[in-house]
Amino acid sequence: MGASLRRKEDARYLTGRGQFVGDIRRPGMLEVAFVRAPVAHARIVSIHTPAGLEQRVWVMDDLHGVKPVRAVSGLKGFKPSDLWPLARGKVRHVGEPVAMCIGSTRAEAEDAAAQVRVEYEELPAVVDMVQARTRPPALVHEDWGDNVFLETLYDDDDELAEIRQTAPICVRKHIRTARQAMSPLEGRGVLCEWIERTGQLEMYSAAQMPHINRAGLSECLGLDQASIRVIAPDVGGGFGYKGILLSEEICLAWLARHLKRPVRWLEDRREQLTGNANCREHDYDITLYADGDGRLLAIDCEATVDSGAYSLYPFSACLEAAQVGSILPGPYKMERYRCRTWSVATNKPGILPYRGVARTGVCFALEVALDAVARAAGKEPYEVRLASLVQPHEMPYNNITKKHFDSGDYPEAVRRAIDALDLPKWRVRQKAGEPDGRRIGIGVSVYCEQAAHGTSVYYGWGIPMVPGHEQCFARLTPDGLLELRIGAHSHGQSLETTLSQVAYETLGVDPENVRVVHGDTALTPYSTGTWGSRCMVMSGGAVAAACKDIAERVKHIAGHLLGAPPGELQLKDGEVALERSDKRMTLAEVAHTWYRQPQLLPPDVRTSGLETVVGYKAQVDTGTFSYACHAVALAVDTETGEVELLDYVIAEDGGKLINPMVVDGQIYGGAAQGIGTALYEEMAYSSEGQPLASTLSDYLLPGATEVPAIRILHMETLSPYTEFGQKGIGEGGAIAPPAAIVNAINDALSYCGVELTETPVTPRKIVAAIEAAKRKQ
Repeated sequence: MGASLRRKEDARYLTGRGQFVGDIRRPGMLEVAFVRAPVAHARIVSIHTPAGLEQRVWVMDDLHGVKPVRAVSGLKGFKPSDLWPLARGKVRHVGEPVAMCIGSTRAEAEDAAAQVRVEYEELPAVVDMVQARTRPPALVHEDWGDNVFLETLYDDDDELAEIRQTAPICVRKHIRTARQAMSPLEGRGVLCEWIERTGQLEMYSAAQMPHINRAGLSECLGLDQASIRVIAPDVGGGFGYKGILLSEEICLAWLARHLKRPVRWLEDRREQLTGNANCREHDYDITLYADGDGRLLAIDCEATVDSGAYSLYPFSACLEAAQVGSILPGPYKMERYRCRTWSVATNKPGILPYRGVARTGVCFALEVALDAVARAAGKEPYEVRLASLVQPHEMPYNNITKKHFDSGDYPEAVRRAIDALDLPKWRVRQKAGEPDGRRIGIGVSVYCEQAAHGTSVYYGWGIPMVPGHEQCFARLTPDGLLELRIGAHSHGQSLETTLSQVAYETLGVDPENVRVVHGDTALTPYSTGTWGSRCMVMSGGAVAAACKDIAERVKHIAGHLLGAPPGELQLKDGEVALERSDKRMTLAEVAHTWYRQPQLLPPDVRTSGLETVVGYKAQVDTGTFSYACHAVALAVDTETGEVELLDYVIAEDGGKLINPMVVDGQIYGGAAQGIGTALYEEMAYSSEGQPLASTLSDYLLPGATEVPAIRILHMETLSPYTEFGQKGIGEGGAIAPPAAIVNAINDALSYCGVELTETPVTPRKIVAAIEAAKRKQ
């Protein structure tokens, strides 16, 4: 525990021996392509399939017995939206599937799709989320009467009145984040086959939540869940993009059963960008009130989130906006708080949960506004944060929205990051000026990340996939190896490595002798899957609990065989031994006795032997709270608008770090995504609802030359509620970079009064802002 053990997964990944959906083939397999809507909002007048293609093309009316997806919620006022796997009657965004075509190759399937003719009656496109709510040009769902999935209100308005009148500092900002398209290295992929022998549908899918997908398929297809097996093989990145039930999965499941042949669909990058992968489009009108020293007194905010056309299964439309109201205060203390949010329907793909889910947006809004408070108070930005952060002696702490912070030293993270960056050095360099005329800027951003939240939280949010006890099946095999089966799934989190480390800590099995099985509903315990930075807390806790159970059984058998009291036996390095004695035997010998020599077992041995299923739930299930401070120094070329990141420091606290190297990898990857959010990534739409970035030539992602050599400083404040004190940390790296980088750009351009409040901050926007500021002078 705490060792930077090399990742067990890398041996196959780095040598091309991983098995992804695209690597799986079946005899007689057909490939699938989809006819997708070329317009954002239209009624379907007719669909014409040319003669000779009738047995290769299907529309929604052909999919007999298939029900629409209906993502429901217990949140009062939430409006559900029926999503047919293939559009019926109307299309509501570019890229929505309209027809399904097959061929012996993908090229043949696409040729068939190109011959299908669809006649549309275009309708006004609903594109701008604020306009969609206040003065809509059309209704996305006519039966609603408006374009609002859900409105929420956290209201302390009466108490705010006095602060509005008396606060020495009042900062009002309008802040927006661009719509993005998450871009995992592997796109989505589905392979379905009907197995007559078992009477089961087998689906291979690049999925984060196999059991949830099985439940959704059961509802849509009218099959009992025992008749569906979902297998997630190796998955090349998820980030939330693969955490929903896909229309394509439903279509291929029906088709495989209908044709009695295997069928496969592999998403191409154009499909991914234009029709499937949208996230993070927020609009904030935020007001901060502070005292003369910049200490935060109150927040008043109205936030709108563009949720797209549909809420996707199990639930997506309100995940962002409904959380904004509760997480906007971040790690700060204040006296009063008010927040109203709207989840708005538009003619764009449904918004998906992306790494950080809402936190990246709220962190950006709050931290950019806090820098404005610092300027008004004449303070360094880090100083106003230190004045308002929850203090370590106050932990555990219930904040103004009743978030229960489990542990931490937030001010220390800020101090460490600022010290490591060496702020005075950069201020001297900034004042002196650069020889090439570029401007130096320094930015800081702080966040906290609620992770591994459990039953009470998700039930309270009205989300239909409420997590309970996370389970682990553990078995000591006849040769003394350990097999672990978990319901969560790894798509880059290194669970095969870190859970082996947990097993070693608890049972003493060499990590090389641990096999982790996941991603198969037929073999693994039920789980809501991998989301919310929950795996190391929940699956790690379940593995520890199961291994403890196995350890007690091993000691009981070994104690009988060694003639030693079980309570005095120790497990270490694959052996069970009596301390200060030569009495010992290997785990393989104990296992051999159970499986092959039962006549030697104690008479009161447990009949379930050396395998068990144990569930785990944290002592307090409101979640762990990891946190970090990001500090960055950069240079801005005021002629071209180019930004160079010169130094980047992250001081983070994820509780007990099971594998610090794995944590580093998570933070590096997340930070790279955050840099993309800050400077490059934008899925823009025309006024007709057309996506304007359909290739990676248009949708820019950061590469190796855009990501600096990030320095990470680890802190370890243990959570009092989890098995080893570990906290979820998988999303944190992506949350803070946009705010830190944009604050640094604004710091660099403060000489001319430029303040940018919208991501991404592109060179064009920087140059335009500088020119606009010059015209005002």
